[in-house]
Order: sequence, then structure tokens, then C-alpha cells
Amino acid sequence: MDWVNLVWLLLLAGAAAYVQTLTGFAFGLLMMAGVGMLNLIPLTDAAVVVGILTLVNAVQMLARGWREVAWDQFRLIIGPSLVLLFGGYFLLEYLADTNLDGLRLTLGLVIIVASIQLSLQPHPRKQLSRPQSFVVAGGLAGILGGMFSTAGPPLIYHMYRQPLPHAAIRQTLVLVFAINAMLRLVLVVGSGNWPGQTALWGVVAAPAVMALTYAARRWPPPLSPLAMRRVAFFLLLLSGVFLAIPALLNLIGVSP
Repeated sequence: MDWVNLVWLLLLAGAAAYVQTLTGFAFGLLMMAGVGMLNLIPLTDAAVVVGILTLVNAVQMLARGWREVAWDQFRLIIGPSLVLLFGGYFLLEYLADTNLDGLRLTLGLVIIVASIQLSLQPHPRKQLSRPQSFVVAGGLAGILGGMFSTAGPPLIYHMYRQPLPHAAIRQTLVLVFAINAMLRLVLVVGSGNWPGQTALWGVVAAPAVMALTYAARRWPPPLSPLAMRRVAFFLLLLSGVFLAIPALLNLIGVSP
């Protein structure tokens, strides 16, 4: 990676951490969308960098908030999430070797659907959903986490429908994402696919994540939470479109 791409990576990491701190979601999605759109590093390597930075963000948040985790729901989610993470990871490896444009199109569509889904602002239920629904949401999150280190959309949507305190929802999600990220990094090492020097960019970008997380807490912008969420949704939608369209045109044999 040259210095120009490194600067872009640092800007992406900082911006994603800033939005994540203000809205409670979108770190992995924004990072993967930006990396894929700018073609900074291969998507398989980008997923490793996102995993490292997800752990940095999680440590900051859980250091104070781990007591607020909704443990009953966490136990339902984490098992299927970890099991299906294996399938998502090996599906990514297969697509990366056989169909790069298909992989980019898949990621773009995931980001587009996620941006639309998360903008719906689900209303909380009056009662907790059935235990099976947490199992299903955890499994879907595991597949996306294994493929792209972006486990958020199905789990965020489901958890925010529950009649639970906002802090409990946020900390539960952060803990699930952190454990998924750790397992995924172990899989990368165990399968011999550790990206070497590329992974160091995750360490290099960690101070940007920490600094922008602090800045978002200390000096939030003069925007309402709803306005910030709308900005995040719009950025996600645009990045997904610009990532998916060139890949689709390549797949159908039309030069973008």
C-alpha cells in the first residue's frame, strides 16, 4: 500500500469510528464499502483490518459498559453466530478465488439492503421476541460477519425492536461483534491466509479509531441523532451503489 492509499485508509477508519460512536452502528459497513469502492486493498485483507479495528472499538466501549450486556439474549445469539461464521468465511475465500466481481456485487447488495433496512427505524415490541428469533438473527449475523466482518444489519434491526434499554442493546451488539471478530481472525490465521504486512495497517489505523471515537464523544456535531443516522444511511447507500454497479456491468460483459 502506498502513502496515498494509507491516508485514505486512515480517513475511512476515523470516519467510520466517528459515525459508529454517534449512531451505534455502521463501522464495518462503512469501512468495507469505502475500501471496496476505492479498491485500496483486497476485500479479504480488508475484512481482517476491519476485524482488528472492531476489537479496538469494542475494548473502548466495553471497558465501561460490559455490565449492561443483556446476557439472556447474548447467550441465544452467540452460538449460532459463531457456528455460521465458519460458513461465511469459507464462502468468502471461495468467491475471492473464483469470482471477484461476484464478491463485489454481493458486498454492494448487502450494503444497499442494510442501508435501507436500518433506515426503517423499527418500533420496539411490547414484549420480547421468541428465543428462536434471536437464534436466527445470530446465525444471519454470523454469515455476514464471516464473509465481510459486517455482522450488524440483521442483528441490529432485530435487537432494536426489543423492549430493552438502549445501553443494553448497544453493549450486547458490541460484545457479539467483538467475539465474532476474534474468531474470524483466528480462522484467518489457522487457514494460513493472514495478509502479512496488510494486517499491520489495522494496527496503524487504530490510533485514528481511538482519536475519532474520543472526538465524537467530546465534540459531537450540532446535528440531531436522527440527522446523523440519515447521513450514515445516505453514505452507505451511495457506497453500495458505486460498488455494485461496476461489478454488475463486468459480470454481464459491459465496460463501466
